[in-house]
Amino acid sequence: MTLRSIIHYPDNRLRQLCPEHTCFDDSLKNLVSDMFETMYHEKGIGLSAIQINVITRVITIDVSKEQNQRLTLINPVIIDRREPIVFDEGCLSVPGFYEKVDRFNYIKYEATDIDGNKFVSEATELLAVCIQHEIDHLDGKLFVDYLSDMKRSKIQKGLIKQNNNNSDIQRKENPYIK
Repeated sequence: MTLRSIIHYPDNRLRQLCPEHTCFDDSLKNLVSDMFETMYHEKGIGLSAIQINVITRVITIDVSKEQNQRLTLINPVIIDRREPIVFDEGCLSVPGFYEKVDRFNYIKYEATDIDGNKFVSEATELLAVCIQHEIDHLDGKLFVDYLSDMKRSKIQKGLIKQNNNNSDIQRKENPYIK
């Protein structure tokens, strides 16, 4: 297992449309393992492959407090959605920011598991929201796209400021970084 670097908004790599994943081998198992390790390390509940710069339709999710209910979705597609709700969302690619987003409280979805078996399942509440959020990533969309231009601009400026502050801290800690 390897920790991977997460791409942060407004990086354009997050805007790529991910193609279907077609190879169900050890490299997929390694990718999924790395994704779970990275997600848990970053204290997230969901991660899409594109967020670690792997351009394919793979998602890892675990909404349990105990981090013991791993869900891996390959090529997920929502086939039904009901019960609109507003949900306060954050994102590992938009660290430190949370905003209300319109989602659905119930979804029915189709996906493939890590062994290549297709299945259909349903999700509600936090799990449903998380799946919708991660599928958006696979389609090149982020939760900030649901916000007003003003809120999106504020978040973008905040992240740029965070990155500049982190760079200043790194320069102070390491005299070889200029």
